[in-house]
Amino acid sequence: MYYEPGITHHGLPYDPFKSCVVPRPIGWISTVDSQGRHNLAPYSQFQNVTFNPPIVMFSANQDTAGQRKNSVTNAEQTGEFVWNMATYALREAVNISGEELPHGVDEFERAGLVKLPSRKVKPARVQGSPIQFECVYLNTLRFPGVPPMGTADVVFGRVVAVHIDDAMIDDKGMLDVLKMQPLARMGYYDYTYVDNRFQMVIPGDNKALLAGLEGSADKAHKANGS
Repeated sequence: MYYEPGITHHGLPYDPFKSCVVPRPIGWISTVDSQGRHNLAPYSQFQNVTFNPPIVMFSANQDTAGQRKNSVTNAEQTGEFVWNMATYALREAVNISGEELPHGVDEFERAGLVKLPSRKVKPARVQGSPIQFECVYLNTLRFPGVPPMGTADVVFGRVVAVHIDDAMIDDKGMLDVLKMQPLARMGYYDYTYVDNRFQMVIPGDNKALLAGLEGSADKAHKANGS
């Protein structure tokens, strides 16, 4: 099949676009507003951007009324947000926190979650989430789209603190992803989670390249003699 988005119709009963880029990591973003009220919401357009310094981003469309999401305005106004890893064990809470609610409603409380204090920023962390990134806001790229929901705010933040559950580190000192079971977004109403893995190492002896794939700034510097 072939179609041109916004010009020709795909002819299917369900829109296929979001099902073409899968699976997508979930940005479970916690923030506080200028009055100190807590907010928590999942975003399926989330990713790390680079590792030295570590930078992440999440993309938020407008709500169904055409208004900017609370996560975006809170991050911009306070300069802070936290990413919490969404897992299969926390899937119901993730789903509840995605409900569109009036500003000021605490999704932590609505989803029955316990707040953990952060060390460098004000937004709380989700208890039970195996990894959390405390982030300081960098900037927002705003892409205009078709109302009411099409416009997107892409928010970037620098990771200033990382929390990892010790129980999720194996005897080799590596993260046990299969134990964490990270949740990921598919298309439609579908999700998946990580329950298998395999390894591939790029051929050759380019230690700097391999350090970059690992995401190790220290090894990359040593490989380049700096």
